Amino acid sequence: MQQTSSNDARDDRLDDFNHRSITLDGVTRTVYTCGAGPAVIVMAEMPGISPDVVRFARWVRDAGLTVYLPSLFGRDGAYPQSEEGVSVFKRACVSAEFRAFGAGVSSPIADWLRALAALAHRECGGPGVGALGMCFTGNFALTMMLEPAVLAPVLCQPSLPLDDPAGLEISQEELDAVRKRLDREDLTVRAYRFEGDRFCTAARFASYSASLGPRFVPSVLPSAAANPEPPPFFEQIVASPHSVVTAHLIDSDGEPTTRARDEIIAFLVDSLTGREDRT
Repeated sequence: MQQTSSNDARDDRLDDFNHRSITLDGVTRTVYTCGAGPAVIVMAEMPGISPDVVRFARWVRDAGLTVYLPSLFGRDGAYPQSEEGVSVFKRACVSAEFRAFGAGVSSPIADWLRALAALAHRECGGPGVGALGMCFTGNFALTMMLEPAVLAPVLCQPSLPLDDPAGLEISQEELDAVRKRLDREDLTVRAYRFEGDRFCTAARFASYSASLGPRFVPSVLPSAAANPEPPPFFEQIVASPHSVVTAHLIDSDGEPTTRARDEIIAFLVDSLTGREDRT
């Protein structure tokens, strides 16, 4: 993946993160890590690890957790501009690692992410690992539940498959296995979207609810709660309320997006510090 750059004064160089090259299953990727305590895998939305994604990762770190931020696509630390973001999006859609279209199939990159979760658990200890996906990576947090180390999945505006508003990017066999594990271990899946999101629809959340039952805990924020001045890629290309904890978050007391962020972080902290250690 491409590394950090300073093409824009608003770009983030991630200087307070460790820049690691991690090889798993024969594939090497850059992973940015920081913090102490149990691990959380934070997976960036399209078009990549933006300053807003890094801001969220720092909030997780400051809550007493270790963040693993893998570079999956795009230019790391880049402020999301429209033309560059569209180019990243198009490349990801045709990549063999992602399944942007067609329900009932998981993206191959989920295998690598599960291996990263297992590594993070070995390195950080604790009862297990959290996983948070956004947009293009939203459902990855659910498929990562096939790795026993993952205890706390959070799905922020899961947007795949792009061609089926009610579809889920996971096979039925995997979905059944995840549901059984959730019931067996008394775990829950947290999920967030804006009411007016045209990529993560009410139909998709209904499908999750039908498949996971009460183990699926959805939160739907009003469209009016979204930041009205997001970066150009989100304003011009996404063109709807979408990114709950990043581009459309309003960082101010009493805001619905701020409450959602705090709820997510509390869920991660409670899940990863209050359960019996599985190491």
